[in-house]
Amino acid sequence: MALTLQMIGTGSAFAKKYFNNNALLRAGAFTLLIDCGITAPMALHQLNVDVADIDALLITHLHADHAGGLEELAFRMRFVHRRRPLLYIAEPLAEPLWENCLKAGMEDEEYRSLDQYFQVVTMREGEPCRIVDGLEIELMRTDHVPGKLSYGLLINRSVYYSGDSLLNRERLESLVHHRGVRLIFHDCQLQGPPSVHATLDQLLALPEHLQSRIFLMHYGDDKDQYVGRTGRMSFVEQHRLYTLEP
Repeated sequence: MALTLQMIGTGSAFAKKYFNNNALLRAGAFTLLIDCGITAPMALHQLNVDVADIDALLITHLHADHAGGLEELAFRMRFVHRRRPLLYIAEPLAEPLWENCLKAGMEDEEYRSLDQYFQVVTMREGEPCRIVDGLEIELMRTDHVPGKLSYGLLINRSVYYSGDSLLNRERLESLVHHRGVRLIFHDCQLQGPPSVHATLDQLLALPEHLQSRIFLMHYGDDKDQYVGRTGRMSFVEQHRLYTLEP
């Protein structure tokens, strides 16, 4: 069963050209949407992907470029498709997702909780979770914004998807040398000092054996200025289908 990744958006929170950094992870006929930012509904529309074709969602953290499209998706599932899709989320994020992000716009006399819109499956950091046959995901806590929980994803023990994260070189080394990770999809701030994302300069300082495994994502609309300036790393391309496992 083939495992593929397709970025519906590859941009930073402020990107307009590339949309929010959200992805479709497909395991055979099963489709998981990784994050659902403000631009996700439009990005899916441009790809001719109907929300009815999405079997499940996984939210890495609660910033709007990763969770801001959930209201529209949930309403379309409720009123158009009469479905309650699976929602995978770290256990500590489930309550604040509803209370702080969705409740004000989605609560009504009939629907008063997150699990009325979604089949909520809570995940625990460091514990692999079987999503479907052929797909297992482990949450890995990342350093992003102080005081805000965020997670990267270890997919089938061989692909690391950083979500939003400052650079953690020790983790990348450990994933490659001790856990056999072959591919890394890592967020990348193209310019300026590090604040809440890994920077291109930091990633360029990594040894070549790590760089050669890295695809850069979550970049700004000025990405074209940096083509050919990323060492052994490559920019992940919006809409391209990446085969993770044949």
